[in-house]
Amino acid sequence: MHSLEHTYRGKSVLVTGHTGFKGGWLALWLHQLGAKVHGFALPPSTPVNLFETAQVSRALTSDTRGDINDLKQLQAAFAATQPEVVFHLAAQPLVRESYRDPLGTFSTNVMGTAHVLEAARATPSVRAMVMITTDKVYDNREWEYPYRETDPLGGHDPYSASKGASEIVIASYRASFFGDSTKRPAPALIASARAGNVIGGGDWSPDRLVPDCLKAFELGQPVRLRYPHAVRPWQHVLEPLSGYLQLGAALSAENGIDFVKPWNFGPDITGDQTVGQIAQTVATQWGPEAKVICDDVPPALHEAGLLRLDSIRARQNLGWCPRWTVSQALAHTVRWHQAWLRHEDMHIHTCAEIQEYQALLST
Repeated sequence: MHSLEHTYRGKSVLVTGHTGFKGGWLALWLHQLGAKVHGFALPPSTPVNLFETAQVSRALTSDTRGDINDLKQLQAAFAATQPEVVFHLAAQPLVRESYRDPLGTFSTNVMGTAHVLEAARATPSVRAMVMITTDKVYDNREWEYPYRETDPLGGHDPYSASKGASEIVIASYRASFFGDSTKRPAPALIASARAGNVIGGGDWSPDRLVPDCLKAFELGQPVRLRYPHAVRPWQHVLEPLSGYLQLGAALSAENGIDFVKPWNFGPDITGDQTVGQIAQTVATQWGPEAKVICDDVPPALHEAGLLRLDSIRARQNLGWCPRWTVSQALAHTVRWHQAWLRHEDMHIHTCAEIQEYQALLST
């Protein structure tokens, strides 16, 4: 495993989507590692959000509000910050929103990705790029075995299809513009990262299971599940983020060319649980007043029923592995939310949680 502090200390790092859930946690972690963190994103998408609640701005060297669909604005941000490492997380991340706005989803997730790559192509400082997609890039056949990075891409809903298409864009740019060191003075090395359903404190996104549970329990209401038997790979947000950071470190090393490929970062088999199991665990950890109601009716929109990831590549080549069980991940999530309800300093709380998790990486 590459030393994260050695890799990122003093480096200029650009995070697209830093006002989002995963991006905010990543920005805070990079700051703790000593990086000069630059953010490029739209304003937070929900009235209550991690960015403001955990004071993510305290971790930033610069904070640019912009749309990845605006190439000129994106190019200006790359030119101003001269990043050495780029983490691309800006996206339209919700399946159900993709049904409401398919064109916007394809525009942001496909052309937005192309814009980020195009901006990097004109910025010689960039040495490593970690492009975040999703576990839903695979052509889901609802079969038992976990999906490997070599399995076919696909996507039934607009969100999944847009993310599968973004993987093709990433591979095309890598092969066309970043694969030959004679094409530019300092060619960037590019890898994509695919993770499953992430949970953790500070996620108020709509149509997500754990945030829906916490909101209901906070109001003293039961949570109603529309699809309780669906199986998903659940993990705390810090699990894939540790993988992204390790991948960025590997790409920045002398043998970085060996890591230019797609990577899965999924939980072990204990993290593959049904929606109903997760909701019941959250209810138990919240307290005796929390209730779960299972409607168990066919969903109006298509959603995958079974989806698992094979992360052997990351385990064997990056030394990455999950550190928290799904029960621990949910406990940290509930504890974070209840601390927020008690009006604790959530910047301190969030940073302490990152330090607690990072200590596990050396064990």
